Amino acid sequence: MGAADRIAQIGNQISGGVPKGKAAILEKRPDDIVVTAALRTAFTKGGKGAFKDTLASDLLAGALKGILERSKINPELVEDIVVGNVLAPGAMATEARAASLVAGFPISTAVHTLNRQCSSGLQACVDVANQIKAGMIEIGIGAGVESMTNNYGPGAVGEFSELLESHTEAANCKVPMGVLSEQMAKDRGITRAAQDAFAAASFQKAVKAQAAGLFKEEIHPIKVKYTDPKSGETKEVVVDKDDGIRDGVTVDSLGKIRPAFAKDGSIHAGNASQVSDGAAAVLLMKRSTAERLGQPILGKFVQASIVGVPPLLMGVGPWKAIPKVFELTGLTKEDVDIYEINEAFASQCLWCANELGLPKERINPKGGAIAFGHPLGCTGARQVSTLLYELRRTGGKIGLTSMCIGTGMGMAAIWVAE
Repeated sequence: MGAADRIAQIGNQISGGVPKGKAAILEKRPDDIVVTAALRTAFTKGGKGAFKDTLASDLLAGALKGILERSKINPELVEDIVVGNVLAPGAMATEARAASLVAGFPISTAVHTLNRQCSSGLQACVDVANQIKAGMIEIGIGAGVESMTNNYGPGAVGEFSELLESHTEAANCKVPMGVLSEQMAKDRGITRAAQDAFAAASFQKAVKAQAAGLFKEEIHPIKVKYTDPKSGETKEVVVDKDDGIRDGVTVDSLGKIRPAFAKDGSIHAGNASQVSDGAAAVLLMKRSTAERLGQPILGKFVQASIVGVPPLLMGVGPWKAIPKVFELTGLTKEDVDIYEINEAFASQCLWCANELGLPKERINPKGGAIAFGHPLGCTGARQVSTLLYELRRTGGKIGLTSMCIGTGMGMAAIWVAE
C-alpha cells in the first residue's frame, strides 16, 4: 500500500479524530487517550452509612489520594483535575481545590468542578480527555463525588421565575424524577413485575460479585470518623465495602414494598437507585505519555455522545445517546462486551435496554445503582473502574457506559480495556 492509499484509509477510518469501526478502535496508537488508574471509594447508605459523618470534600480527597498511591504518578505532572458534583453549593468548586491540596497535589495543579447532573462524573472524564486531545494539558484526572447525606434535599433546585414557569417544557425540568419516571412507566407499559425482576437481578449479581471479591480492585479503602447513632461514640473506621448490597432480595420480597410516588404506582425504594455517598477518580493521559512514564494502562477512552430528550422522558436518555455514540465510532451493539448503564430506575434502564435490543447478560454484570447506590456526581466516573476491571477479568475488550440525566438528557461513552 502506497503512502497516498494509507492516508486515504486513515481518513476513511477517522471522524473527528476518532477511529471508526471495531478493528480500528482496537488498534493501539501513540495519541490514544488512556486510563492508567481508576478507582472509587465504597458506596455507603445516605444518612446512615459509614460515610454519614464525612463531607464530600473529604471523600474526594480520599479518592484523589488513592489515585496517587495506586498510580505512583508524580503529582506535579497532573495539570488539571475536573470533578463532577451535583448537590453541593457551587458544585463544591472551592472545596474540590482544597481537597486536591490535602490529597497531595501541588498548587500548580488546577481544579474545576462541573454539574451535568447524573452524568457529571462521566463528563469530567470526557472533559479531561478532550483537553489532552486538544493539547491543552498532558495529564489530568476526571473525578466525581457526592455526599447525598449532607447535600440531598429540596434545596438542590432553586425557585423558577415566572418566565420559566410560563414555558411548558422549561417548567417540566423541575418535575421530580420519581414522579416523571412513574408516569413514564405507565405510559410505556413497564410493569412492576418486570421492574422488580430487573431490580432483584441487580441485587443478586452484586451480592455474588461482592462475595467473590470482584469490587476489591476498584474500591480504594479510606479511613473516616463515624459517630454511632445509638451510643454517640465517635471512632475511626476503614470503609472498604459497599453497604447497600443486600442478600436475599427476590421478586417476592420487592413485591411487598409500597410504591413511593403514587398509590397505584410501580416505582419504590427497592427498584430505584439508592441514595448514597461516594467518590471516584480516573487518571488520563496519552499512550505515548504513559509509556514514557512507565504507567500501566488499564484501557482507553474512545468517544462520548451527549443528547437531549423531553424533560418528562429523561429516563430514555441512554436509548438516544447509545445509538449516537455507535454512529460516532462505527460500532454496533454486538461489538460491545459489557454495558454499564446506570440504574436510576429499573423502569427506565429496562425500557432502554429492551428498545435497543441489548443482550441482558452484558448489562451491569456486577449489579448496578439499585444494588449499591448512585451518588449523583460520582456515578459516571465510578462506571469507568467498574467497567475496565470487569472487562479485564473476563477477557472482554469494548465497553460502554451510559446514563439518563435529569431535565431530559442522555450520555454514553466507549472504552477499550487492555
